[in-house]
Amino acid sequence: MAAATSAGLGLAVIVTLTVIGWVAAPHDAFSEEIVDILQGAVLAWLVGHHVSFSVPDGQIALLPLGLVLLPGLLLYRSGRKLARSCAIPRLRYVYRAALAIAGPYAAIAGTLALLARTETVEPSMPRALVMGFVIAFLAGGLGVLRQLMRDKGVAARDLLRLMPARSRSLAVGVLVSTSTLLLGGLVLLLVALAVSLPEVVEATRDLRPGLVGGALLVVFQVAYLPNAVVFAVCYALGPGFALGAGTAVAPTGVSVGALPMLPMLAAVPDNGAAPVLSLVALVLPFLAGAVGGVLTQRSAPDVVSEAAPLWGFVCGVTTGILCAALAEVAGGPLGGERLSEVGPSPWQVGLVAALEVGVAAAVAAWAANWWYTRGLRPARPRSARPGGERAPASAGRPGPRAVRLPSHVPVGEGLATVTPLRRRERDTPEDDRQDAEGTTGGSAEGEERAESLRRQWARRREERRSRRGVRGPWWRRGAAEEETEELYGITYEAEPGEVDAPRG
Repeated sequence: MAAATSAGLGLAVIVTLTVIGWVAAPHDAFSEEIVDILQGAVLAWLVGHHVSFSVPDGQIALLPLGLVLLPGLLLYRSGRKLARSCAIPRLRYVYRAALAIAGPYAAIAGTLALLARTETVEPSMPRALVMGFVIAFLAGGLGVLRQLMRDKGVAARDLLRLMPARSRSLAVGVLVSTSTLLLGGLVLLLVALAVSLPEVVEATRDLRPGLVGGALLVVFQVAYLPNAVVFAVCYALGPGFALGAGTAVAPTGVSVGALPMLPMLAAVPDNGAAPVLSLVALVLPFLAGAVGGVLTQRSAPDVVSEAAPLWGFVCGVTTGILCAALAEVAGGPLGGERLSEVGPSPWQVGLVAALEVGVAAAVAAWAANWWYTRGLRPARPRSARPGGERAPASAGRPGPRAVRLPSHVPVGEGLATVTPLRRRERDTPEDDRQDAEGTTGGSAEGEERAESLRRQWARRREERRSRRGVRGPWWRRGAAEEETEELYGITYEAEPGEVDAPRG
């Protein structure tokens, strides 16, 4: 029911828009074109799922990514309704509900691909099955997960904590770096449209779409807006994109032929050298890599500093893979002959993005890792004051003595930090009594505990004295035996979230 409801509502919206466009355009009798209208609506619904189709001259694969939002929202809504009406005990069963929606939805998409076939247009049924399943699984599963989290009171942070620290930080870095690239591409596109605003207005006037046609023209361009943003990202990365066979729009130069009369295409620069203002966009991939590298190391700093650039570069390579996937779905042929090559080259975009974003992320990750770990290492022990002065004592006790470490003892290096420990010279009964009273509270139970501590300390003193008698006087001990008497402490670093807060 959830799959059928989502498909039915999506078809209803598409049929409504198709009928509005038919009314606004010159047409024959409605009874003679009803079949064509319905087939066109079904074809538009399939286009909204990024299903390509074949025409006599070639293949149409340059499809608007914005139309995927419509079935995605409807499936998300159906997923939440499914979670409210069915008993799903645990969050780990979300994939079952997602599969329950995706299976029937893919079958509906494949059936509609068969019904929409005509003599001139033939949708790809395998692609309809795959894309219908993928979109329904992701959007429907996300709706189910969101509703369950709301019903059970689970926050998004709790789900992230289930992931290992390194995987979580790497995922955050990749998503943020990719989002930075897309945001920069959107800004670049808007600036280009603002600079070419007179050409946009002139192209709109030449089309003379009218009121209804103008609204449909706006919807059409908004649907292709995500494709244009991806094209702008590819321009900022360097490889650029093509608008036909033998054309190129890149920072190295612009060479295009005649373009369709679409107002959005007025943002494409004229033939010749690329505008100087657009060259500022070349900084975008390095900025995205720096942000991604910092966030990759923020929640999971590396003790070994050499590992930080490696994880930063992994973040950049993963971002390059995502950019290649976006370039693949954003471009495609638009028929045959001249428009058979439209869009960026996925492998070029992925390779350049991996190198540019990866290098910037590696450098930023190393710097961020040094910054986050520098405060976690304990400082070196203070040397003795000049003149043999001692630090002031606290609470009537002498302060710690400054000990000079041998040259072979590492201090403040790596995960373990070695520091000297001063021997506690308190073998007097007065010290034992004060410590026992400070540990206990003066009650009967405290007196028993104090007596037990005194017996332990007495036994330890006797053991030390017996060892001294066996080894002989101090002037007969060897130098190596004296070095073994030096006491050192080892401090291990921990992440900030693992350190217990001080208790009052």
